[in-house]
Amino acid sequence: MSLKRLEGINKSPVLNHLSSSYQGLATIRSFNSQKILIEEFDNHQDVHSSVWSMFIRTSVTYDFWLDNLCSIYACIVTMSLLIFVRNDEIVESSIGLVTTQIVGLIGFLAFTMQQITELGNQMTSVERVYEYTNLESESPLNSLTDKKPEEKWPENGKIQFKNVYMSYDPSEAPVLKNLNFSIDGNEKIGIVGRTGAGKSSLISALFRLAYLEGEIKIDEIETKQIGLHDLRTKISIIPQEPFLIAGVLRKNLDPFDLYEDHVLRSALDDVELKEMDLQTYINERGNNLSVGQRQLVCLARAIIKNNKILILDEATANVDSKTDELIQKTIRKKFTDCTVVTIAHRLNTVMDSDKILVMDAGRVVEFDRPQVLLQNSHGAFTNMINQTGETMANSLRNLARDKHMDFN
Repeated sequence: MSLKRLEGINKSPVLNHLSSSYQGLATIRSFNSQKILIEEFDNHQDVHSSVWSMFIRTSVTYDFWLDNLCSIYACIVTMSLLIFVRNDEIVESSIGLVTTQIVGLIGFLAFTMQQITELGNQMTSVERVYEYTNLESESPLNSLTDKKPEEKWPENGKIQFKNVYMSYDPSEAPVLKNLNFSIDGNEKIGIVGRTGAGKSSLISALFRLAYLEGEIKIDEIETKQIGLHDLRTKISIIPQEPFLIAGVLRKNLDPFDLYEDHVLRSALDDVELKEMDLQTYINERGNNLSVGQRQLVCLARAIIKNNKILILDEATANVDSKTDELIQKTIRKKFTDCTVVTIAHRLNTVMDSDKILVMDAGRVVEFDRPQVLLQNSHGAFTNMINQTGETMANSLRNLARDKHMDFN
């Protein structure tokens, strides 16, 4: 049973590697990395094959010794009848009957033992599934009657973080540490910082995807006090990796059939995808669309939902500059009266934000208007601007100055 469990554990890397390689086949070929991927696959397969070979050998050995023991027992009983029983006490036909019954009983016993052993081996699959039943469940999807927010909530889109700590595992150190800041309704906020600074973790905290301490309020309602469905349906997000399901385009735009077709077509027109029909079939993960088209479909989905809060998690990191410009222009046009929180991959995408939130090691380092932050020559945001090069830094400063003039 232990070998079967070990075999199941070592099979997963083989299947995962095969699936990932298939999904990224174009990238692998473009970088001429076939040899590296083949070597990785061979390593995973060698480990699995060695465990599987050991399992087969132990199974054959078990069957071999079980058959031998049964044969020895049959021989002992038969010889006992011939040696210790006198001829006048039992006839030859009875000896034959006893011998045949013993052989049949031994065969049934051997078969039973083999099935019990196989059952134990296959129960390792049940054991692995059972492990998921012991995982800690999320909070209830729906709010209690007395705590359910109104249908029009949130009206302003104000977000408040108060003494917020977040960790992905209760036994590990928090990745977000003592966050205290407030985002007013309709503000456009850019979040910047190095890789691992906690930018995406902040979004996870907002959606309650991990263990939280402290308070996160949206329009004065604490998110812990309402159901996950009531919370998450009121916040739109355009992720870095677009999420699409296999099915027609209409199902991707409106999975629950809440809107009329003309609303969906209007959203496609806003993102310049009006040539796509609502019945166009989308492959799993949108593999028959370009990365830019997938991201635009996600943007259209957010336009249709028209929530008061929009999250952009490095939404333009994997698209070309033209698509980036289209997305930024559409967001400025369609989400003027919404709170927009943008995790920045390119600083130029957030320089026209109302405020910039700079994070480092899970903490808020700076939070103010871009022009105000740039006045601190030794500030974290100023250092990030300077690292882009002189030409780009001057361009970014001009964007911040123009935003400051508009603000005044």
